[in-house]
Amino acid sequence: MVCEFARAKINLTLDILGTRADGFHEVEMLMQSLELADVLTLEKIPRGVELKVTGGENIPADEKNLAYRAAVEVSSALGKNLGVAIDLQKKIPAAAGLGGGSSDAAAVIRGLNRLYNLNLNLNEMCTIGARVGSDVPFCVVGGTCLAKGRGEILTQLKPLKTFSVILIKPRGEISTAWAYRTYDENPARVHPPTAEIISLLDAENYRAAFGKFSNVLEPVAVKKIPAIETYKKFLLAGGVEVAQMSGSGPTVFALADETATKKVAAEFDGGAQIFITKTFQTRVD
Repeated sequence: MVCEFARAKINLTLDILGTRADGFHEVEMLMQSLELADVLTLEKIPRGVELKVTGGENIPADEKNLAYRAAVEVSSALGKNLGVAIDLQKKIPAAAGLGGGSSDAAAVIRGLNRLYNLNLNLNEMCTIGARVGSDVPFCVVGGTCLAKGRGEILTQLKPLKTFSVILIKPRGEISTAWAYRTYDENPARVHPPTAEIISLLDAENYRAAFGKFSNVLEPVAVKKIPAIETYKKFLLAGGVEVAQMSGSGPTVFALADETATKKVAAEFDGGAQIFITKTFQTRVD
């Protein structure tokens, strides 16, 4: 039996460079792991995949779940029958732009690697993960990364210093497919200067870097869920370092110090889910 943590992620930046020949979008993103995590326990069984999910709402426990699909994909990739029972305890809100499903899939890949002593290296695990979902390779690696291509081409960056992170998830859901399709109808004219931001983060000039963060899907999401903008303004009024939507939304994150975090938590009046966590750094060998 092995246990794995599936860390949430936020997009410090999200840029869309165009549409690829395979129908996917060419993206460029700065991604960051968080301490907030689902917990997965994996145990050997004779054959097949058994998935039990506790916590969360309307989370499938079959092939629609990325954790289940990841287990099937590992067996398929290796031509083996790696029977596994997975106990998934959800902590990350679903359909939130925080990569919960992708991180669960990554945790299953890492967990099976340990459970069956498969000796898969990082690149091999990421290759399998990319077959499950575009964000899965990052969730395998974790930490602070530049993600390109569909999101599967990763460059590990200098670790971000530890920040308190405030997450507010408004009511409502945004389909990733809908967000990208709607974006294509009115593409952004201004894009985040990714290379410049990386240089500023590397120099630990965080204030300047934060001022250049952006997510080109945010204006699209705000039209569907105006509360995104409302909570962003609320966070900024609380004195946080930076506030922005993560992924295709609708969760808004803020990087903050302890004083601002306490202020925001004390003034929050409900109407949405709020989580207090921290940035998390990891290296997978």
